Amino acid sequence: MSTRLSPPQLRRALAKAPPAPAYYLHGGEGILKEEVQALILDTALEPSLRDFNLDILSGQQVDPEALAAVCSTLPMMAERRVVVVRDVETWKRKTKAKQAAVAYLQRPSPDTVLVLVQGGDGEADDDLAAHCVAVNCAALTGDALDDWLDARMVSAGITITPDAREHLLRATGGDLGLLAAEVAKLSGLTTSGPIDRETVSSLVGIRFGETPDDWRDAILRDDLATAIRLVPRLLETTGNSGVSLVSLLGTSFITLRWARATAEETKARGSTLAERVKKLCFDVRPRVGSYGPFAALIADVTPRWSQPRLQAAINATLAADIAIKTTTISDETGIMTDLVLTLATTASRKAA
Repeated sequence: MSTRLSPPQLRRALAKAPPAPAYYLHGGEGILKEEVQALILDTALEPSLRDFNLDILSGQQVDPEALAAVCSTLPMMAERRVVVVRDVETWKRKTKAKQAAVAYLQRPSPDTVLVLVQGGDGEADDDLAAHCVAVNCAALTGDALDDWLDARMVSAGITITPDAREHLLRATGGDLGLLAAEVAKLSGLTTSGPIDRETVSSLVGIRFGETPDDWRDAILRDDLATAIRLVPRLLETTGNSGVSLVSLLGTSFITLRWARATAEETKARGSTLAERVKKLCFDVRPRVGSYGPFAALIADVTPRWSQPRLQAAINATLAADIAIKTTTISDETGIMTDLVLTLATTASRKAA
Protein backbone atom coordinates (compact mmCIF):
# COMPACT_ATOMS: atom_id res chain seq x y z
CA MET A 1 0.00 0.00 0.00
CA SER A 2 1.32 3.43 -0.92
CA THR A 3 1.91 6.23 1.57
CA ARG A 4 0.02 9.46 0.93
CA LEU A 5 1.23 12.68 2.53
CA SER A 6 0.65 16.40 2.41
CA PRO A 7 3.70 18.69 1.97
CA PRO A 8 3.83 19.53 5.72
CA GLN A 9 3.61 15.83 6.60
CA LEU A 10 6.46 15.11 4.18
CA ARG A 11 8.59 17.82 5.79
CA ARG A 12 8.06 16.25 9.20
CA ALA A 13 8.79 12.77 7.85
CA LEU A 14 12.06 13.86 6.24
CA ALA A 15 13.13 15.50 9.50
CA LYS A 16 12.89 12.13 11.22
CA ALA A 17 14.00 9.59 8.61
CA PRO A 18 16.00 9.27 5.35
CA PRO A 19 14.22 9.86 2.03
CA ALA A 20 12.05 7.10 0.60
CA PRO A 21 13.11 5.33 -2.61
CA ALA A 22 10.44 7.12 -4.68
CA TYR A 23 8.05 10.06 -4.51
CA TYR A 24 5.12 10.95 -6.75
CA LEU A 25 4.03 14.60 -6.70
CA HIS A 26 0.56 15.46 -7.96
CA GLY A 27 -2.07 18.17 -7.46
CA GLY A 28 -2.73 21.58 -8.94
CA GLU A 29 -0.33 23.84 -7.00
CA GLY A 30 2.84 24.12 -9.05
CA ILE A 31 4.60 26.22 -6.43
CA LEU A 32 4.07 23.46 -3.83
CA LYS A 33 5.56 20.90 -6.20
CA GLU A 34 8.61 23.13 -6.62
CA GLU A 35 8.96 23.48 -2.85
CA VAL A 36 8.59 19.73 -2.30
CA GLN A 37 11.19 18.98 -4.97
CA ALA A 38 13.60 21.45 -3.34
CA LEU A 39 12.97 19.87 0.07
CA ILE A 40 13.70 16.36 -1.23
CA LEU A 41 16.84 17.49 -3.04
CA ASP A 42 18.15 19.40 -0.03
CA THR A 43 17.54 16.38 2.20
CA ALA A 44 18.88 13.71 -0.14
CA LEU A 45 21.93 15.34 -1.73
CA GLU A 46 25.27 16.62 -0.50
CA PRO A 47 25.42 20.29 -1.61
CA SER A 48 29.00 20.04 -2.89
CA LEU A 49 28.23 16.93 -4.97
CA ARG A 50 24.73 17.87 -6.06
CA ASP A 51 25.50 18.38 -9.75
CA PHE A 52 27.14 14.95 -9.98
CA ASN A 53 24.22 13.10 -8.41
CA LEU A 54 21.16 14.78 -9.89
CA ASP A 55 19.42 13.95 -13.18
CA ILE A 56 16.34 15.83 -14.38
CA LEU A 57 14.39 14.17 -17.18
CA SER A 58 11.20 14.82 -19.14
CA GLY A 59 8.53 12.15 -19.16
CA GLN A 60 7.68 13.10 -22.73
CA GLN A 61 11.19 12.54 -24.03
CA VAL A 62 12.82 9.94 -21.78
CA ASP A 63 13.81 6.64 -23.36
CA PRO A 64 12.43 3.68 -21.35
CA GLU A 65 15.79 1.87 -21.29
CA ALA A 66 17.61 5.09 -20.37
CA LEU A 67 15.21 5.64 -17.46
CA ALA A 68 16.02 2.27 -15.94
CA ALA A 69 19.73 2.82 -16.50
CA VAL A 70 19.87 6.29 -14.95
CA CYS A 71 17.90 5.11 -11.90
CA SER A 72 20.33 2.25 -11.39
CA THR A 73 23.49 4.37 -11.69
CA LEU A 74 25.55 4.45 -8.51
CA PRO A 75 26.01 7.79 -6.71
CA MET A 76 29.37 9.55 -7.05
CA MET A 77 31.17 9.91 -3.73
CA ALA A 78 27.83 10.24 -1.91
CA GLU A 79 25.26 8.16 -0.09
CA ARG A 80 22.55 8.56 -2.70
CA ARG A 81 21.53 10.27 -5.92
CA VAL A 82 18.24 11.76 -7.14
CA VAL A 83 16.43 11.35 -10.45
CA VAL A 84 13.58 13.77 -11.18
CA VAL A 85 11.16 12.92 -14.00
CA ARG A 86 8.77 15.73 -14.87
CA ASP A 87 5.65 15.75 -17.09
CA VAL A 88 4.62 12.22 -16.14
CA GLU A 89 1.01 13.25 -16.82
CA THR A 90 1.85 12.54 -20.49
CA TRP A 91 2.26 8.85 -19.72
CA LYS A 92 -0.69 6.77 -20.78
CA ARG A 93 -1.41 3.33 -19.37
CA LYS A 94 0.61 1.48 -22.01
CA THR A 95 3.32 4.08 -22.52
CA LYS A 96 6.65 2.23 -22.53
CA ALA A 97 8.30 4.83 -20.29
CA LYS A 98 5.53 4.37 -17.70
CA GLN A 99 5.83 0.61 -17.88
CA ALA A 100 9.58 0.94 -17.34
CA ALA A 101 9.00 3.24 -14.36
CA VAL A 102 6.48 0.88 -12.75
CA ALA A 103 8.83 -2.06 -13.30
CA TYR A 104 11.69 -0.14 -11.66
CA LEU A 105 9.48 0.93 -8.73
CA GLN A 106 8.74 -2.67 -7.90
CA ARG A 107 12.46 -3.14 -7.13
CA PRO A 108 13.97 0.34 -6.69
CA SER A 109 17.66 0.96 -6.18
CA PRO A 110 18.57 1.60 -2.52
CA ASP A 111 20.99 4.32 -3.66
CA THR A 112 18.53 6.38 -5.75
CA VAL A 113 15.61 8.63 -4.86
CA LEU A 114 13.21 8.82 -7.82
CA VAL A 115 10.89 11.84 -7.92
CA LEU A 116 7.99 11.67 -10.40
CA VAL A 117 6.28 15.02 -10.98
CA GLN A 118 2.84 15.25 -12.55
CA GLY A 119 2.00 18.59 -14.12
CA GLY A 120 -1.46 20.15 -14.06
CA ASP A 121 -4.24 19.34 -11.64
CA GLY A 122 -5.44 16.01 -13.01
CA GLU A 123 -6.31 12.99 -10.91
CA ALA A 124 -3.46 11.05 -9.37
CA ASP A 125 -2.20 8.06 -11.35
CA ASP A 126 -2.96 5.01 -9.20
CA ASP A 127 -0.27 2.87 -10.88
CA LEU A 128 2.44 5.35 -9.91
CA ALA A 129 1.01 6.25 -6.51
CA ALA A 130 0.83 2.58 -5.53
CA HIS A 131 4.63 2.25 -5.54
CA CYS A 132 5.66 5.69 -4.23
CA VAL A 133 5.19 8.10 -1.39
CA ALA A 134 2.45 10.16 -3.02
CA VAL A 135 2.54 13.85 -2.08
CA ASN A 136 -0.68 15.74 -2.73
CA CYS A 137 0.19 19.31 -3.75
CA ALA A 138 -3.42 20.47 -3.94
CA ALA A 139 -4.56 24.04 -3.34
CA LEU A 140 -4.15 25.09 0.28
CA THR A 141 -7.05 26.22 2.42
CA GLY A 142 -7.70 27.09 6.04
CA ASP A 143 -4.86 26.71 8.51
CA ALA A 144 -2.62 25.08 5.88
CA LEU A 145 -2.77 28.25 3.78
CA ASP A 146 -2.21 30.44 6.85
CA ASP A 147 0.80 28.36 7.89
CA TRP A 148 2.29 28.49 4.40
CA LEU A 149 1.95 32.29 4.24
CA ASP A 150 3.32 32.74 7.75
CA ALA A 151 6.36 30.59 6.93
CA ARG A 152 6.98 32.63 3.79
CA MET A 153 6.81 35.90 5.69
CA VAL A 154 9.09 34.65 8.46
CA SER A 155 11.61 33.50 5.87
CA ALA A 156 11.44 36.93 4.21
CA GLY A 157 11.76 38.74 7.54
CA ILE A 158 8.34 40.37 7.24
CA THR A 159 6.08 41.45 10.10
CA ILE A 160 2.51 42.35 9.17
CA THR A 161 -0.59 43.48 11.07
CA PRO A 162 -3.47 40.97 11.33
CA ASP A 163 -5.86 43.02 9.18
CA ALA A 164 -3.14 43.53 6.55
CA ARG A 165 -2.51 39.79 6.51
CA GLU A 166 -6.20 39.03 6.07
CA HIS A 167 -6.44 41.58 3.25
CA LEU A 168 -3.43 39.99 1.54
CA LEU A 169 -5.14 36.60 1.63
CA ARG A 170 -8.42 38.04 0.37
CA ALA A 171 -6.83 40.14 -2.37
CA THR A 172 -4.92 37.18 -3.80
CA GLY A 173 -7.70 34.66 -3.32
CA GLY A 174 -5.20 32.40 -1.58
CA ASP A 175 -3.30 31.87 -4.85
CA LEU A 176 0.18 30.74 -3.80
CA GLY A 177 1.91 32.18 -6.84
CA LEU A 178 0.37 35.61 -6.23
CA LEU A 179 1.07 35.39 -2.50
CA ALA A 180 4.71 34.52 -3.15
CA ALA A 181 5.03 37.49 -5.52
CA GLU A 182 3.42 39.89 -3.02
CA VAL A 183 5.59 38.63 -0.17
CA ALA A 184 8.64 39.27 -2.36
CA LYS A 185 7.43 42.85 -2.91
CA LEU A 186 6.79 43.36 0.80
CA SER A 187 10.26 42.07 1.64
CA GLY A 188 11.76 44.96 -0.29
CA LEU A 189 10.05 47.60 1.84
CA THR A 190 11.84 49.52 4.57
CA THR A 191 9.55 49.96 7.56
CA SER A 192 9.98 50.73 11.23
CA GLY A 193 7.21 48.43 12.39
CA PRO A 194 4.64 45.90 11.16
CA ILE A 195 3.36 46.52 7.63
CA ASP A 196 -0.18 47.92 7.75
CA ARG A 197 -3.17 47.21 5.54
CA GLU A 198 -2.89 50.52 3.64
CA THR A 199 0.62 49.54 2.52
CA VAL A 200 -0.56 46.09 1.48
CA SER A 201 -3.55 47.58 -0.38
CA SER A 202 -1.27 49.93 -2.28
CA LEU A 203 1.16 47.19 -3.15
CA VAL A 204 -1.35 44.61 -4.40
CA GLY A 205 -3.47 47.23 -6.16
CA ILE A 206 -6.71 46.25 -4.43
CA ARG A 207 -8.17 48.53 -1.81
CA PHE A 208 -9.14 47.19 1.58
CA GLY A 209 -12.75 45.99 1.55
CA GLU A 210 -12.89 45.43 -2.22
CA THR A 211 -12.04 41.73 -2.60
CA PRO A 212 -14.36 38.88 -3.71
CA ASP A 213 -14.63 37.79 -0.07
CA ASP A 214 -15.71 41.31 0.92
CA TRP A 215 -18.40 41.22 -1.79
CA ARG A 216 -19.64 37.87 -0.52
CA ASP A 217 -19.62 39.16 3.05
CA ALA A 218 -21.68 42.20 2.05
CA ILE A 219 -24.33 39.97 0.46
CA LEU A 220 -24.58 37.72 3.49
CA ARG A 221 -24.93 40.79 5.72
CA ASP A 222 -27.63 42.28 3.44
CA ASP A 223 -25.40 45.26 2.63
CA LEU A 224 -26.96 45.85 -0.79
CA ALA A 225 -25.21 49.14 -1.55
CA THR A 226 -21.73 47.74 -0.98
CA ALA A 227 -22.43 44.54 -2.91
CA ILE A 228 -23.68 46.43 -5.98
CA ARG A 229 -20.83 48.96 -5.83
CA LEU A 230 -18.24 46.19 -5.80
CA VAL A 231 -19.56 44.24 -8.80
CA PRO A 232 -17.98 46.32 -11.60
CA ARG A 233 -14.76 46.89 -9.64
CA LEU A 234 -14.29 43.18 -9.06
CA LEU A 235 -15.03 42.23 -12.66
CA GLU A 236 -12.45 44.77 -13.86
CA THR A 237 -9.78 43.15 -11.67
CA THR A 238 -7.50 40.54 -13.22
CA GLY A 239 -8.26 37.06 -11.94
CA ASN A 240 -11.93 37.69 -11.16
CA SER A 241 -14.89 36.65 -13.28
CA GLY A 242 -18.61 36.21 -12.92
CA VAL A 243 -18.11 32.44 -12.74
CA SER A 244 -15.56 32.68 -9.91
CA LEU A 245 -17.76 35.09 -7.93
CA VAL A 246 -20.84 32.91 -8.35
CA SER A 247 -18.85 29.84 -7.31
CA LEU A 248 -17.68 31.61 -4.14
CA LEU A 249 -21.20 32.77 -3.34
CA GLY A 250 -22.81 29.40 -4.05
CA THR A 251 -20.34 27.55 -1.84
CA SER A 252 -20.94 30.10 0.93
CA PHE A 253 -24.70 29.72 0.69
CA ILE A 254 -24.46 25.93 0.91
CA THR A 255 -22.30 26.26 4.02
CA LEU A 256 -24.75 28.77 5.46
CA ARG A 257 -27.64 26.37 4.82
CA TRP A 258 -25.76 23.69 6.78
CA ALA A 259 -25.17 26.18 9.60
CA ARG A 260 -28.86 27.13 9.67
CA ALA A 261 -29.91 23.48 9.85
CA THR A 262 -27.36 22.85 12.61
CA ALA A 263 -28.57 25.87 14.57
CA GLU A 264 -32.18 24.74 14.31
CA GLU A 265 -31.38 21.18 15.32
CA THR A 266 -28.88 21.80 18.14
CA LYS A 267 -29.73 25.38 19.20
CA ALA A 268 -26.05 26.27 18.66
CA ARG A 269 -25.37 30.00 18.49
CA GLY A 270 -22.47 32.43 18.39
CA SER A 271 -19.00 31.01 19.00
CA THR A 272 -20.33 27.46 19.37
CA LEU A 273 -21.88 27.57 15.91
CA ALA A 274 -18.76 29.25 14.50
CA GLU A 275 -16.57 26.43 15.79
CA ARG A 276 -18.85 23.85 14.16
CA VAL A 277 -18.75 25.73 10.86
CA LYS A 278 -14.96 25.95 11.07
CA LYS A 279 -14.72 22.21 11.71
CA LEU A 280 -16.94 21.56 8.70
CA CYS A 281 -14.64 23.70 6.57
CA PHE A 282 -11.59 21.74 7.69
CA ASP A 283 -13.38 18.49 6.86
CA VAL A 284 -14.73 19.56 3.45
CA ARG A 285 -12.08 22.15 2.42
CA PRO A 286 -14.31 24.60 0.52
CA ARG A 287 -12.78 27.63 -1.24
CA VAL A 288 -14.40 30.33 0.90
CA GLY A 289 -11.42 32.31 2.20
CA SER A 290 -9.88 32.14 5.66
CA TYR A 291 -11.90 29.67 7.70
CA GLY A 292 -11.82 31.53 11.01
CA PRO A 293 -13.29 34.85 9.79
CA PHE A 294 -15.66 33.02 7.45
CA ALA A 295 -17.01 30.79 10.22
CA ALA A 296 -17.52 33.81 12.48
CA LEU A 297 -19.43 35.57 9.70
CA ILE A 298 -21.65 32.56 9.05
CA ALA A 299 -22.51 32.28 12.75
CA ASP A 300 -23.33 35.98 12.84
CA VAL A 301 -25.66 36.03 9.83
CA THR A 302 -27.35 32.65 10.28
CA PRO A 303 -30.41 34.08 12.13
CA ARG A 304 -31.33 36.32 9.19
CA TRP A 305 -31.25 33.52 6.59
CA SER A 306 -34.21 31.14 6.87
CA GLN A 307 -34.20 27.84 4.99
CA PRO A 308 -36.75 29.08 2.40
CA ARG A 309 -34.68 32.22 1.87
CA LEU A 310 -31.52 30.17 1.46
CA GLN A 311 -33.15 27.89 -1.09
CA ALA A 312 -34.30 30.91 -3.09
CA ALA A 313 -30.79 32.39 -2.88
CA ILE A 314 -29.17 29.15 -4.07
CA ASN A 315 -31.63 28.92 -6.97
CA ALA A 316 -30.87 32.52 -7.97
CA THR A 317 -27.12 31.91 -7.79
CA LEU A 318 -27.43 28.79 -9.93
CA ALA A 319 -29.51 30.72 -12.48
CA ALA A 320 -26.85 33.44 -12.63
CA ASP A 321 -24.14 30.81 -13.17
CA ILE A 322 -26.09 29.33 -16.09
CA ALA A 323 -26.75 32.78 -17.55
CA ILE A 324 -23.07 33.76 -17.42
CA LYS A 325 -22.05 30.56 -19.21
CA THR A 326 -24.77 30.57 -21.87
CA THR A 327 -26.27 33.99 -22.57
CA THR A 328 -25.09 36.45 -25.20
CA ILE A 329 -27.69 39.08 -24.35
CA SER A 330 -26.32 40.55 -21.12
CA ASP A 331 -22.76 41.04 -19.91
CA GLU A 332 -21.35 39.72 -16.63
CA THR A 333 -21.78 43.05 -14.86
CA GLY A 334 -25.49 43.10 -15.66
CA ILE A 335 -26.02 39.48 -14.64
CA MET A 336 -24.13 39.88 -11.37
CA THR A 337 -25.95 43.13 -10.52
CA ASP A 338 -29.29 41.44 -11.19
CA LEU A 339 -28.22 38.57 -8.93
CA VAL A 340 -27.46 40.94 -6.05
CA LEU A 341 -30.84 42.67 -6.50
CA THR A 342 -32.63 39.31 -6.61
CA LEU A 343 -30.90 38.20 -3.42
CA ALA A 344 -31.91 41.44 -1.74
CA THR A 345 -35.59 40.66 -2.42
CA THR A 346 -35.23 37.37 -0.53
CA ALA A 347 -34.70 39.39 2.66
CA SER A 348 -38.47 39.75 2.85
CA ARG A 349 -38.57 36.04 3.70
CA LYS A 350 -38.16 36.49 7.43
CA ALA A 351 -35.86 34.14 9.28
CA ALA A 352 -37.75 31.98 11.73
